[in-house]
Amino acid sequence: MKDFEKQVSAVKQELEDNKQRATSYDVARAAGVSQSAVSRCFKQGGSISKKMRERVQKVAVELGYQPNAIARSLITRRSNIVAVVINNNTNLYYPELLVELSRDFNKRGVHMLLFTLENESDVTNMLDQVWQYQVDGVILAAQLKDTQLNFFSERSIPFVYYNRTTESGPCNSVTCDVAEGERMLVDHLFKSKHKRFCLLTGPADSAVSKKRMQGALERLHELDVDDIQIVAGNYSYSSGYQQIKTLILEHQWQPDAIICANDIMALGAYDAAIKECNLSVPKDISIVGFDGAEPASWQSYQLTTVSQPLERMADAAVDILMQRIENSALPPEKRVFSGVFIKGKTCK
Repeated sequence: MKDFEKQVSAVKQELEDNKQRATSYDVARAAGVSQSAVSRCFKQGGSISKKMRERVQKVAVELGYQPNAIARSLITRRSNIVAVVINNNTNLYYPELLVELSRDFNKRGVHMLLFTLENESDVTNMLDQVWQYQVDGVILAAQLKDTQLNFFSERSIPFVYYNRTTESGPCNSVTCDVAEGERMLVDHLFKSKHKRFCLLTGPADSAVSKKRMQGALERLHELDVDDIQIVAGNYSYSSGYQQIKTLILEHQWQPDAIICANDIMALGAYDAAIKECNLSVPKDISIVGFDGAEPASWQSYQLTTVSQPLERMADAAVDILMQRIENSALPPEKRVFSGVFIKGKTCK
């Protein structure tokens, strides 16, 4: 034990005298192990005994050694960086998603870079920036055209759609069953005798909004409901507030129920109905959303909505992506999750 401590002390003193930063070679010398053992110790899932790992880590702390991520990437030909591309205007749901994704990637020793879009149609310019970071893979919460999908195959970079998919061919995706979710919302409203419906959509270039509103509209038509107004929002609280205020006060058309493409617009619609239109929710009008965003559960709202299994969806997206980073030969995989109907206090 004394010989071990002497060797560590000698290497430490040598580094201090020469004003040098400790390398894996120095840790190996001081610990009396091979340099490859030091590398395995700091590699996620590296094959090394518990006793040797503890020995190497103790020496590393003593010498102030930190693994060089750049040098490691040159050896492994992987950057250990993944990109997450989201629409900046999507909704308040995504900060929660980013926390889950970051936690999952950190567990795997992978760094996450965030790229945000003002509009989904800006994705081409964003991808030009993504390529510069030599990322190992991408999680996309934005819709791509077929020509843009080709960019990934050309560069052999795997990607996973989050809450989106494509009908043009096989791809990796994690989605919530929006048709099922909207059916639950519409059925509940219909059983409560609602007959006049407003559909408050998201941005025109949002694939998620289109899917959700299409699901609601199809179910309403199945139930022979034809008294429907479609109003365009942009996912924001202010658009929900303004559009419902305009519809009811200026256009003089009051629905029995408002189905919103996301929770945040539903909260805006709720406040407009009460503060601007002097309506009682849900006595005079019912309002529902979709997502399960945290503000929707606040006591002042308690919104009726469909909550997506955020943690499970994030885990699935990371799992699918990392599998394809490790093995590019794996076939595309789609995982679909059911949402959970949350009966709040904003509908009968």
